[in-house]
Amino acid sequence: MLTESDITHELIVGFEIHVQLATRTKLFCGCAVEFGAPPNSRTCPVCLGLPGALPVMNRRAFELSVLTGIALNCEIAERSKWDRKSYYYPDLPKNYQITQYDMPLALDGQFDIATDDTPLPISIIRAHLEEDAGKNVHDTPGCTLVDLNRTGTPLLEIVTEPDIHSAEEAHTFCVQMQKLVTYLGVSNGNMQQGQMRFEPNINVAITANGTEHRTPISEVKNLNSFRSVRSAIEYEYRRQVQDWLADPGYVIKDRPNENRGWDDDRGVTVFQRGKESAHDYRYFPEPDLLPVEIDQEWLTDTRAKLPELPQARRRRLVQTYALSAADAAMIVSHRATADLFDAAISAGCNANTLAKQFVNVWARFANDRGEFVGSLGIDADRIAGLARLVDDGTVSASAAKHIAEGMLESTESPESLADAMGLVAVLDTDQTALWVDEAFAANEQAVRDAVSNPKKAKKAAGFLRGQVMRISGGKADPKLTGELIEARLAEMDQS
Repeated sequence: MLTESDITHELIVGFEIHVQLATRTKLFCGCAVEFGAPPNSRTCPVCLGLPGALPVMNRRAFELSVLTGIALNCEIAERSKWDRKSYYYPDLPKNYQITQYDMPLALDGQFDIATDDTPLPISIIRAHLEEDAGKNVHDTPGCTLVDLNRTGTPLLEIVTEPDIHSAEEAHTFCVQMQKLVTYLGVSNGNMQQGQMRFEPNINVAITANGTEHRTPISEVKNLNSFRSVRSAIEYEYRRQVQDWLADPGYVIKDRPNENRGWDDDRGVTVFQRGKESAHDYRYFPEPDLLPVEIDQEWLTDTRAKLPELPQARRRRLVQTYALSAADAAMIVSHRATADLFDAAISAGCNANTLAKQFVNVWARFANDRGEFVGSLGIDADRIAGLARLVDDGTVSASAAKHIAEGMLESTESPESLADAMGLVAVLDTDQTALWVDEAFAANEQAVRDAVSNPKKAKKAAGFLRGQVMRISGGKADPKLTGELIEARLAEMDQS
């Protein structure tokens, strides 16, 4: 019997991603798309599938889908059509789903993900528009309840080639795909509310005695967190290798593919049912909806609406302003934040000073409020003004944090706040020397380390500078403070 040391194996992962589009109403009726509404309160004869009710396509949903297809470098079909996908499930009142089968709106794209600054191309097979099903609720013992509020919500399904070969790559792909759709504004991407659901299709290529064997494909359904994506893939990888070792007949041609669910509490996938094939769904053209034919002028206008995408924007900030990759990534993590950064640069300030304030000051306030920097309500002119105050030495970096806090509570300019808060830097050498004396007297051990302990000298000197800034209430000029401390330490070392 073979053991794992006798074989080599490679993980193979493709994805089906369901993206709930940011429309006010459902895909084929006027019911509101609203999370958390009372059960079955956002329904009508169309989304309930009542006799005689006819669907009408939501134009905005189609526009958002095409914009996403363009961002994924897909070929946009001039003509796409609707199909009925038939299956019975309690949360599907019509017993069929309106979707796109053989003529989707977008085909043959590519989405490059950044892994260790090396682009990894993920091929996009297709992206198509469809309506969501309802939701089964299992909270009541002894029965299952059905909430049909979600029925008919517009979903964009994105299907990839199996180009991913590690759980970490899969995690990165999902994070960057969510960032893309939220950046475009096509979806809020809230995974806890089911607005983005990932379904990895997983199998393993196993080589033993020079022959390759491939395990059956397992589709893990409806993962709604990045952690679950990574954990489920890692578990399935191990499970499939072990199942093949126990039974070499466990291969794709001889065993059926599976749908599985993720049990987060136990950290395992659980068999649900055999995976259906296309013929199981009895697809046929939707008789109540016309095919969609795209006008080329409209498509050109839609392409023009595509913003600078996150990865391109991050590269530009690094190349143009010499920002660190980490700082650039934080700034572009939210579109409004990146827009605010660019607007502040245009208003006139140093990019590196601005980036430091975005990362170390504004992001901290935003996190405390559960917001993004771009949603704090500070306009670009005031943001740039604070960076200029630090650049020209009017205030210290530590004082800028206090001024920023004041800017959140008022509409005053940073210059006015600096004056009112008494935080304008003091360039008086005599006064600064007194603060240095006080810091040295209160921190004798740090002074000894700075003078006589080479391993701690740099850290100790930095600590003393910080103490001067504290004692001065942030008024001491950092450059002058550093010069006076260095001179004082050099004098003590010589004595």
